[in-house]
Amino acid sequence: MTQTTTINWGQLNQVLQPDNNPLAGRDLLRLLDLTPGEFHLVLSTALTTKKLWKANPAKEQISAPYVGQAIAVIMEKPSLRTRVSFELATARLGAYPVVLSDTTSAFSRGESIKDTMMVMERYVSAVVIRSFAQARVEEIAHWASVPVVNALTDDFHPCQGLADFLTMYEQKGDLSKLKLAYVGDGSNNMAHTYLEGGALCGMEVRIATPEAYQPNATYLKQCLELANTTGAKLVICQDPATALKGADVVITDTWASMGSESEHDERVRVFTPYQIDGPSFELAAPGAIFLHCLPAHRGEEVTDEVMDAPWSAIYDEAENRLHAQQALLLLLLADQTN
Repeated sequence: MTQTTTINWGQLNQVLQPDNNPLAGRDLLRLLDLTPGEFHLVLSTALTTKKLWKANPAKEQISAPYVGQAIAVIMEKPSLRTRVSFELATARLGAYPVVLSDTTSAFSRGESIKDTMMVMERYVSAVVIRSFAQARVEEIAHWASVPVVNALTDDFHPCQGLADFLTMYEQKGDLSKLKLAYVGDGSNNMAHTYLEGGALCGMEVRIATPEAYQPNATYLKQCLELANTTGAKLVICQDPATALKGADVVITDTWASMGSESEHDERVRVFTPYQIDGPSFELAAPGAIFLHCLPAHRGEEVTDEVMDAPWSAIYDEAENRLHAQQALLLLLLADQTN
């Protein structure tokens, strides 16, 4: 008979104590909202909670800290991984996920952000929002007194970033010793997020992108300023081979993200030299892994031989959305347990 172990989130009480948890009650709108130490705290907490959960075969024995609370999950953009992972993370912590999506989202009737948030905070302990403009999420956080989590905007995707850096740490070890190559659209939310995460952990991040698709200059400047203190090396180039050579982690993303579908044909023409295929992946270091935040357009930014290769960690990466977000919510809500 398999021996079961009762797992209690109370085992993490030391982490959640105010002296050890500076994230209680905070927002996460982009990774640079975190200090390097706080970034590590989220990742280490995610590793701990993931291990505790997987070590327990009888999930009903797990006691959760936030029973009786609720978390609003607002989906203004279509979602698979974000919605499912946040719903499950909320439920695992004992809270109730209030999902508002598409035409039935919190803002579907045109009510002001201020009025919506002043009401919403009376009901829920946190707000998770997947939206369009970063300024919209920032306004929501301005009015809400409960933690607000950016589950994707056009500029940043911090929760995906947490999952990706968690996956890199699990599979490759010390993040500060790794070289990350991101090949594709350098102006999108994932490129910005990898620059921020790399700057936080002292990593070498190389972005290979056409000249017309460079990262936002303000965001890049902010990341470079942080990199000066953490030892990170951030490189922007146009040649995919320059980024890929000797990389420990290879990442790409869709060439036409949500909102830019009308540019699809032009983007395919521009980005075709940036496709990740078998020969281009061979430029990476021995033992390198491949990541993609999904959904992928197979045959465009990446070929099947890369997506389905043994060194592809895309499904581990997708699973880690759940673990990273569960840890994040655990930390952000820690001052609301009483």
